Amino acid sequence: MKRLNLVIPKGSIFDSIMKLFLDAGIYMKMNERVYRPFVSDPELQVKVLRPQNIPDLIEIGSHDAGFTGRDWIVESDADVVEVMDLKLDPVRIVSAIPENTDIKILRRKKIIVASEYERLTKEFLNKEGFNYKFLRTYGATEVFPPEDADMIIDNTATGTTLKEHNLKIYKVIMDSTTRFIASRDALRNPWKKDKIEELKMLFQAVLDARERVMLEMNVPKEKFEQIVKILPCMRAPTVAPLYGEKGFAVKVAVKKNEVVKLIPRLKKLGATDILEYEFRKVVI
Repeated sequence: MKRLNLVIPKGSIFDSIMKLFLDAGIYMKMNERVYRPFVSDPELQVKVLRPQNIPDLIEIGSHDAGFTGRDWIVESDADVVEVMDLKLDPVRIVSAIPENTDIKILRRKKIIVASEYERLTKEFLNKEGFNYKFLRTYGATEVFPPEDADMIIDNTATGTTLKEHNLKIYKVIMDSTTRFIASRDALRNPWKKDKIEELKMLFQAVLDARERVMLEMNVPKEKFEQIVKILPCMRAPTVAPLYGEKGFAVKVAVKKNEVVKLIPRLKKLGATDILEYEFRKVVI
């Protein structure tokens, strides 16, 4: 049987990727000691590894495709193809220093800079003109200052952890989200390319569904044209006549952030029996 070899990151983005697969209709059961989850799709073979290693492993062909943060793609400088930006687990890669430190003082001396990101760190510091010694960390980078480092380069989602360790952001280096990536060799294989595109379509359908809800309503005949004109649907609303020709039943998919203002407006225009419910997938 043909199989697509996938690699999924352990750590902070593991749960969001597993939920993405589940919402797409692909079930996985994880054994933490084995790191090879059971997958309901027999055409997929999955392994769980550190996100830092994933770009390089896909480039050399150990795996056909996988998921990791954009930060690790840039850090590794791996020659891989970005299939899609999943926009999951957004973080910023930042330089941070102790709250009571003056950056001008750091610029006048040789500083210790701690980070898991060696390439990103050195590129940033060289561009900024710092005299520095790089210190590689293996997690918990935020605990190094002030005794063991003058500055850190780290990822942050909200900045809360930095504040808890009395650190302030000096500069934002880049933004990062989870990406679906593939090897160039895999995309040259017709079957593997089709399978990757199939997954991309399913993932996009799930992500689109998360942004939209379905609204159903009954609309009187005399209000129909006025109401339909304001509906922000994907293409056109679904319309069916009500029993007894008393009006129309209207269905429309709208973005979640539009609903809070749209429903009161529809009600004022005469729509009744308005229902809102969520999708599982939206294939556009």
